[in-house]
Amino acid sequence: MTTNGAAGRVAQFTLDNGLRLVTAPAATGQVAAVNLWYGVGSRHEVPGRTGFAHLFEHLMFQGSGGVKKGEHFDAVERLGGDINASTSTDRTNYYETVPEHGLDLALWLEADRLATLREGMTQEVLDNQRDVVKNERRQRYDNVPYGTALERMLRLGYPAGHPYHHPTIGSMEDLDAADLDYVLSFHESHYGPDNAVLTVVSSLDPEDVHRRVQHYFGAIPARTTVAEAPDATLEGPIGGPVSDRVVDNVPAAGVFLGYRVPAYGERDFDVLHLASAILGQGQGSRLYRRLVIERGLAADDGGQSADIIGFRYTPSLMLVNMIAREGVSGAELEAAMIEETAALADGVTEEELERARAVLERDHLQSIAHPSGLADTIGSCTQLFGDPTLAYTWPQRWADITTDDIVAGAKRLLTPENMLSVRFDPEVPEAPEEAPETAGAAAGEQSAAPAASA
Repeated sequence: MTTNGAAGRVAQFTLDNGLRLVTAPAATGQVAAVNLWYGVGSRHEVPGRTGFAHLFEHLMFQGSGGVKKGEHFDAVERLGGDINASTSTDRTNYYETVPEHGLDLALWLEADRLATLREGMTQEVLDNQRDVVKNERRQRYDNVPYGTALERMLRLGYPAGHPYHHPTIGSMEDLDAADLDYVLSFHESHYGPDNAVLTVVSSLDPEDVHRRVQHYFGAIPARTTVAEAPDATLEGPIGGPVSDRVVDNVPAAGVFLGYRVPAYGERDFDVLHLASAILGQGQGSRLYRRLVIERGLAADDGGQSADIIGFRYTPSLMLVNMIAREGVSGAELEAAMIEETAALADGVTEEELERARAVLERDHLQSIAHPSGLADTIGSCTQLFGDPTLAYTWPQRWADITTDDIVAGAKRLLTPENMLSVRFDPEVPEAPEEAPETAGAAAGEQSAAPAASA
């Protein structure tokens, strides 16, 4: 790995209004990747007001003071660039990848909607995008097999009222209740330069990028009203085992297990991340070898059946999920998955640990290989940990973790007391009604046996 040199060329600046700028060199191509991380996600929502962070991901493309509806996409795509956004529990980010000569355009677009979005916000725009988000919920959650699995797991894993109890998409009821005044106040409280990290990955000189960013963003004032995130403190295990059983229109039984593990960034998170790779990442993992190949209980999904949803400000959630093979019941598959997960506490081999390190390091290096992925990772490390160079050095966190660490973590956290399960069982088709007995066969059919004598 040659990341130390690249990490040393990361430059950081802070504008007077609080905007943090990070620049880093692009490894290939005459492109500029722009990534703007705002420190607002679904954890900042309160009961009855869920889905607003994600709603804003849509609203930010509906026009602003200097840009008409839809023109953010048009302007970038005319350059041959890419543009999009995403929302999670801990952040919302907006990003563009453009030819270097298009950097000024990308910066102006982001600065304009940060400074003037509320000028273009109307009830019509809100109603339209609320309907878009509601339709997205139907397509991704409500009307697809197993689509509500994560939502159900969050409900079991985090108590009612906790900021991680609900999914980012929010609820239909809360989206219906959204009003324009609250939407405007949400933007005012969360969208300010003092709550953002702007990352630019390019071959341009850092001071040159700094001057451009100062030009476009420097006059935008910091927030006057700063919203605080609800308390996310959570101690102890889940209090399980707890479970949710769903009979639904699914093609086969699906089993989803969850375990609360340490927050993203803690060393024990890294321990359990390696444990998840040993258990269920890739075709060399235990779950794939034992439940797909050897026992034939689970469908072949390519070997990805365990991972962690990393939460920075509360315990994270380790997920273990598999779909049953035809003829296998959900109960049988669930019992086997629990058995294999618990077996990590009995020991892991050095070979398994080395393979897990290789899997995670490969995934990390792939994520930062392209300028857009590098910009996103740098934004994450800066926003969540205050250190952009972690984007290059993160694999070093796994280097000194031992098999004993994995076993100890499994014994402490992969237990029934810390387990939740959500199982989807297929609907059982109703048996056809038996035809009433008659003296003979129906018209047009031959009787299989002679009619009984009178």
